Order: sequence, then structure tokens, then C-alpha cells
Amino acid sequence: MNKKVLGAVLGLTVLGASTAASAHVDVAVGLGVPLVVPAAPVYAAPPPPPVVVAQAPVAVGYGYGPDWRERRAWREREWRRHEWREHEWHEHHDWH
Repeated sequence: MNKKVLGAVLGLTVLGASTAASAHVDVAVGLGVPLVVPAAPVYAAPPPPPVVVAQAPVAVGYGYGPDWRERRAWREREWRRHEWREHEWHEHHDWH
């Protein structure tokens, strides 16, 4: 019974205060069931890629050293020798 009387007195006081205030202030008493909202999902960043440790690539030269002219001249001599041998073979076997 005490709680009902106390609630009624509190309600009347709030109503009296709201009508006495002329500054257009709204006073409201809300009673209700608390709303439970689940927390928003937390998205984690993907894990960083694994660290790959490898040996540095090795530079490979393709015949452009200080003696490339000598190798080129040797290749050309070999090619000419091969062509001459074919020519001789064709001459020997009557290929005209």
C-alpha cells in the first residue's frame, strides 16, 4: 500500500510540475520492458599472408661478356665451315 501511495504522490507531483512550467518543457514518465538489442558483429581483418623467405634471384648472362666478339667470330667461322662442307658434299655427289 505504501508503494501505491508513493507512486500516486510522485505522479501528481510530476503532473503539477509539468503544468506549472510555462517554458514548454515536456516531462514524461516511461514504464516498460527494457529492450535488449544484440551487439553488432565485429569483423576481424584477415590474417596477413605468410612471410616467404627465398634466395635472391641470380642474374644470368647470355653471352654479353668482354669476349662476346670472339665468340661471335667463332660461331660465324663454324657456320661458314659447315656450309662449305655441305657445298663440297653436294659437288661430290652431283647435286646441282
